[in-house]
Amino acid sequence: MTTPPERADVVVIGAGIVGNSLAHHLAERGRRGIVLLDKGPLPDPGGSTGHASNFVFPVDHSQEITALTLDSMRQYEKFGTLTTCGGIELARTPERVEELHRRMSSATAWGIPAELIGPDEIAKRMPFLDTSTVLLGFFTPSVAVVDPLRTGALMRERAQELGALTVRANTEVLGIDTEGGQVVRVRTDGGDIETGTVVVACGVWSPRIAAMAGARIPLTPAVHQMIDVGPIPELEATGCEIAYPIVRDMDALMYERQSGADLEIGSYAHRPILHEPDEIPSLAAAALSPTQLPFTEADFDPQLEQALAAFPEILSRPDAGIRHAINGLLSLTPDGAPVLGPVPEVGGLWSAAAVWIKEGPGVGRRLAEWMTDGVPGIDLHAADIARFGPHQRAATHVRARTSEGFNKTYGIVHPREQWSADRDRRLSPFHAAEAALGAEFFEVGGWERPQWYEANRPLLAEFAGRISERPHEWDARWWSPIIDAEHLAMRERVAMIDLSAFTQFEVTGPGACRYLQGLTVADVDRPDGRMIYTPVLAPNGGFRSDLTVVRLGRDRFRVITGAADGPRDLAWFTAHLPTDGAASLTEITSGVCTVGVWGPRARDLLAAVTPDDVSAGGFPFGRAKWITIDGVPVLALRVSYVGDLGWELHAPFEQGRRLWDVLWAAGEPLGVVAAGIGVYGTTGRLEKGYRLMGAELDSEHDPVEAGLALPRVKAHDFIGRQAYLRAREQAPAAILCTLTVDDHTGADGTRRVPQGGEPVVTLEGDRLVDRMGRPSVVTTAGAAPSLGRHLLMAYLPRERAVEGTRLAVRYMNHDHPVTVARVGRTPLFDPDDSRMRG
Repeated sequence: MTTPPERADVVVIGAGIVGNSLAHHLAERGRRGIVLLDKGPLPDPGGSTGHASNFVFPVDHSQEITALTLDSMRQYEKFGTLTTCGGIELARTPERVEELHRRMSSATAWGIPAELIGPDEIAKRMPFLDTSTVLLGFFTPSVAVVDPLRTGALMRERAQELGALTVRANTEVLGIDTEGGQVVRVRTDGGDIETGTVVVACGVWSPRIAAMAGARIPLTPAVHQMIDVGPIPELEATGCEIAYPIVRDMDALMYERQSGADLEIGSYAHRPILHEPDEIPSLAAAALSPTQLPFTEADFDPQLEQALAAFPEILSRPDAGIRHAINGLLSLTPDGAPVLGPVPEVGGLWSAAAVWIKEGPGVGRRLAEWMTDGVPGIDLHAADIARFGPHQRAATHVRARTSEGFNKTYGIVHPREQWSADRDRRLSPFHAAEAALGAEFFEVGGWERPQWYEANRPLLAEFAGRISERPHEWDARWWSPIIDAEHLAMRERVAMIDLSAFTQFEVTGPGACRYLQGLTVADVDRPDGRMIYTPVLAPNGGFRSDLTVVRLGRDRFRVITGAADGPRDLAWFTAHLPTDGAASLTEITSGVCTVGVWGPRARDLLAAVTPDDVSAGGFPFGRAKWITIDGVPVLALRVSYVGDLGWELHAPFEQGRRLWDVLWAAGEPLGVVAAGIGVYGTTGRLEKGYRLMGAELDSEHDPVEAGLALPRVKAHDFIGRQAYLRAREQAPAAILCTLTVDDHTGADGTRRVPQGGEPVVTLEGDRLVDRMGRPSVVTTAGAAPSLGRHLLMAYLPRERAVEGTRLAVRYMNHDHPVTVARVGRTPLFDPDDSRMRG
């Protein structure tokens, strides 16, 4: 062991593929004084990089994961460590056949060549596979195997050649010291390193290392079983590592691939086997390596039988035996995505964890961009570690969700699919009343939110002929026609919608206004009682967030943002608080409940329960004021995300049930209905063309493209201002548009309904890509009951963003004609906003 340097600009802990890649890309971007530590020897220090099955399938339904994977493949190829072999994903059930058609649509969206092949073609490409029960195959020619250990060594060498990197293997981290919530030092068994930046890139050990700094990285080590069977003469005769396509037997939750003279078999079908980081054996105690645990044969027996049935010719020979078998450890997170970026609890601490071999080099590049430019080159919204709130970082939640998620690795996961583990964590005061109405609860950020109410099923008869149909089970999964009925009832009468999941915080102090001005695009220095909707930008001018700011006093503001992005927004605002203490931030989410009241009878309802003036003149649109409802103090906001007259009513949490009951009683003579988030977040929003963070809004698009550029740019500087000014001065590469589906007839003649995430193509079937290389993909899809249409939102290249243009959306690998109905933010429903401003 060599003594590490006394000081470093950046300390990266973990010399797997992610840590090596990050060090390499930081060096390439001009950073110096980088120290890379690992307690194991090099080139294989004993982490998951050393034993993981090193293949890469590029197609994923997630644009983010696909982008990271494609970048990684290019890097592996650049270093000469990628071998292309092709890959086949098998379907043995009709449900999986449907999923393979869906994967074809995703392949089109991301520009990855792929094709569907039948059993005969599968047998030609993989002659040892019994295809008698195979219905279809998804063949991707670019599937490859890589050498992450060799790649990591080359990356380290390059960073050392630049004079940027010091590597210290066989060096154990003993502690991470902080002062005032900021990293200041890394303590190792070879000496201390003074530093202000530490990156935790040590895979399954990441929670243990982060805890040294008082932070939590929400992942758990989990077992993935793998065996090698051989020798197999037919494979040995190829004389190479891999000569045949890798097979993913998706319905069996398994894969099989050639590994020289052996056939490697891996499984995601066994029971979830989770471990604690502190349970992982040391290098000295491990028989093979710390992340290669003893094989538990009984867990693998069913999968071995399935493998024998799939490859009987080569696996049933008496001279072929199990030559290697492990319970290999990998990292799982509560939602299955990586955990990347600055850790909210501690300044200067970064996470680069829960990353697979196929994404490693890409993650290294994007984190290096993030650490030097303040924003990664692609949107990493779904991988940002700040997405997890405190309860989601707790060990109980991590274990519950990863136990459920493990067997979904090769599963068919619906885009609206809900988790069943660790529910009922956060309940609004309206929850009991909602449950009594038969609420179907969806979860976001731990909150249970009604998506629709079974009590409203009689509305289907009232609005018969105006309710959209979804005859295909997949399209109707996690959906109900009651959503449409609730929407129409709101448009005709009045609805109450539970919005208690909003994340809310108050900003106070003499510097509160100046602080917020530096974060928001809109001017928040407005009179008391004004409400300001504003984008929040990243340094590159892309979206970091969009939210509402309410000025409650000279030095007091309320910030209201969505439940899903609340933890990210809170982390961003906290990280940018002024160091002089002139402004302070307090989260009040758990102390406030919110109900939205909207519809043409909303004013009648509210006027019946408050002595305060809620007339159009007394309470104009875009204003906020305190009112009382049956003695309950309420901050009422005259705003609408559904495009109808109404208010958000924010009240003390403990008085929420009283508020609900009073409103409900007053609303019954008016025909009030309880409506779910299906109306608020989809049907009402789509009819008004309102944008959603994480769907239409991301860091790769700017306010000009999204139609959210303001008429004037305020004088006060704010993050992203220079990039925003540049975007305003040039023609946008893409424009957010609303499209109508013109023909729902699917390939089998049944009505099909796009769900979101599908590619938009020309009528000839050609993929649409703007001048910046970004594909046109459906960001949101849903019914517009007031219009009798199914709407889509998508960014289109500027030359295609013309109202009346005919295009197509490729859903389940079938093209449905669509028409560009609106370019920009003018809504299809009530385009002059007269209903909500009346």
